[in-house]
Amino acid sequence: MTNLVITTLYEHEDFVVINKPIDVAMHDAQNGIISVYSKQRPQCKWFLVHRLDTQTSGCLILAKSSDSAATIARLFAKRSIEKYYLALSNKTPKKKQGLIRGDMKKARSGSYMLTKTSQNPAITQFFSKSVGNGIRGFICKPHSGKTHQIRVALKSIGASILGDMRYGASPSDRMYLHSYGLCFSYKGESLNIFCLPDIGEYFSEAIWPEQWLKPNALSWPKLKLQTVQE
Repeated sequence: MTNLVITTLYEHEDFVVINKPIDVAMHDAQNGIISVYSKQRPQCKWFLVHRLDTQTSGCLILAKSSDSAATIARLFAKRSIEKYYLALSNKTPKKKQGLIRGDMKKARSGSYMLTKTSQNPAITQFFSKSVGNGIRGFICKPHSGKTHQIRVALKSIGASILGDMRYGASPSDRMYLHSYGLCFSYKGESLNIFCLPDIGEYFSEAIWPEQWLKPNALSWPKLKLQTVQE
């Protein structure tokens, strides 16, 4: 962990977007993402504004002050930041694209499950396509920020993320979920930040559909206002 170098994808006077490595936790005081990045950039005090699972890689915002952290956190709370994820599965989904929606409740040992109710639902849109070698790729757009949301969503359609053994997937060299992009406006500036995964044998071999590389330009079906606001 001491030799880990974290790539800075974008830098603003108020925050950075980094490429979070796999197996780095959010809240570990010794080896968590703030601790590791602070050793690399000790001139600034860093603040978390959102989170990724320990096994998930990709785009993560770190704020440079408590004020900017609060501002960005409000953007997430208002769903003004579009998030896009890439995932791989070696299983065939029940449907190849669409909307996965339902409440999430705690199951055993820190896992979650999707229910048929919609009191405070997790909402995820996705497209999927073969990316070679018997592997199916997914581009996912979550409209909420629930713990394990995409992992549970893909499990619910029979396509657990490769390497996500918590949710019944085949073992692999990593969990194949990556935070690919963040699109939002900040202080009048429109930001579209993307980062392809660079760790994992199956990610390196995946042939992504070209249109997925700019997911904010994809033809995502519009959600009903009521669905988004719930």
